[in-house]
Amino acid sequence: MKVLVSDKMGEAGLDIFRNEEGIELDVKTGLSPEELKEIIGQYDGLAIRSATKVTSDIINAATNLKVIGRAGIGLDNVDIPAATQKGIAVMNTPGGNTRTTAEHAIAMMMSLTRNIPQGTATLKQSLWEKKNLQGRELFDKTLGLIGFGNIGSIVASLAQGLKMKVIIFDPNVTCEHIEKSGYECVTLEELYQRSDYITIHVPKLESTTNLLNKAAFEMMKQGVMIINCARGGIIHEGDLYDAIVSGKVAGAALDVFETEPPKGNPLLTLDRVIATPHLGASTQEAQTNVAVAVANQIIAYLKYNTIINAVNVPSVTGELLKKLQPYLYLAERIGKMHTFMTQGPIKEINIEYAGNFMDLDLKPVTLAAVRGILTPLVKYEVNSVNANALARNMGIKISESTSQESAHYINLIRMQVTYEDGTNLISGTIFGKDDARIIRINKFRLEVVPEGYLSLIHNKDVPGAIGDIGTCLGKHNINIGRMMVGREDDGDRNIIFIRTDTPVSEEVSNEIESLDKVHSIINFEF
Repeated sequence: MKVLVSDKMGEAGLDIFRNEEGIELDVKTGLSPEELKEIIGQYDGLAIRSATKVTSDIINAATNLKVIGRAGIGLDNVDIPAATQKGIAVMNTPGGNTRTTAEHAIAMMMSLTRNIPQGTATLKQSLWEKKNLQGRELFDKTLGLIGFGNIGSIVASLAQGLKMKVIIFDPNVTCEHIEKSGYECVTLEELYQRSDYITIHVPKLESTTNLLNKAAFEMMKQGVMIINCARGGIIHEGDLYDAIVSGKVAGAALDVFETEPPKGNPLLTLDRVIATPHLGASTQEAQTNVAVAVANQIIAYLKYNTIINAVNVPSVTGELLKKLQPYLYLAERIGKMHTFMTQGPIKEINIEYAGNFMDLDLKPVTLAAVRGILTPLVKYEVNSVNANALARNMGIKISESTSQESAHYINLIRMQVTYEDGTNLISGTIFGKDDARIIRINKFRLEVVPEGYLSLIHNKDVPGAIGDIGTCLGKHNINIGRMMVGREDDGDRNIIFIRTDTPVSEEVSNEIESLDKVHSIINFEF
């Protein structure tokens, strides 16, 4: 398998790729979009930082690509919906540079407060601006954190060590958790009104774009200072410029900008703005950490289907994958069986997990079931990454539920598919450690091993029906390896599942279906 590294990356990560058996590495940095588009079809994996822009054009040309790994946190430069549609896993490395970025935010705050960049610049101009560059203390000041994730929580701890008062707003974190961590939980409006410093630690989303705008600045204290080491575009740069010029905001420390590099940005003309060229994660330790992490994640996905830190598919570690494997196998085959039995467009898929699943995360099992259903229906390669997206595009509603009751079985997967003219229900279970069985199809109870060439025959529950079917197969030299019979709970029909050594052709199927005692036949191939 081939991996392309298209941005500069720590040697430790490159060495992991080079030393991994079965991985062929190419390092080609500084490629133009046209050059990348021309060669991307050769690669199974792509490792990037922030320079490479993985657009929909690039993704459409990536005929073999299975995974994109970002050595860092931000994924603004990757078209994630296009990657998901194509079945490409998109991963980042959120743990590799969290401390580095948190430390940079604190450094920027201190530099802004004590005028360190201006002091350095004027001294180098042979000026002694001691009176003009008077700063202030951080002690006992209120720091407002927007975002209490991996980076924000470290900033909070460092600020607390500086004896600052820390207040936090994060709509995705409970106040109970924030308060248990030793900080005060506030609303965004209260944070604006009380903070002497505001630092941002949230991703750039639709809900956070231009979060700090004119209305927000008007709510803030006079002389507030702003620090942004998260993502450009979270602050409305024009409104920040006006707020600094008016004196409302006493200064800003910016590591990120809406457009990078920020050529001609008016903010850089202001003395009360200090800036760095997106250095938040730029330490030797951090670059080593993220390079090693992204290499290990890409290899784990390509070689073992282990998903770590993916943003468009549930993470599945090797240990969890091992535990889930029997259920993944069963769910995918139930899904595939549904496709053969369903007539007309699918409207809804309902999956119920009943019994003891040992508190396992079953999201990957649901994806396996959806993958099994969709694979025969669409022209795209269906995998765990794009299965849900493809289902949504087809107008299919997916729901899942759990219950503790599973009748006579330790665990049970029930999957009901609703289509335009009806519904089908298939249930399956695992015997022992990994022995998958289909144990119910609609009203019929039976026991089927879902593998090989199978034929599902609906027939009248009368003597001679099975004999007629066997005679027909024998006439065509098709050997029956195994036969399972299921009887309708309240009717006069049977179903027969036949496993054959060779496929049952359409011609033979038509002949069987013409028998007086047979209603229908459906053939499966697993």
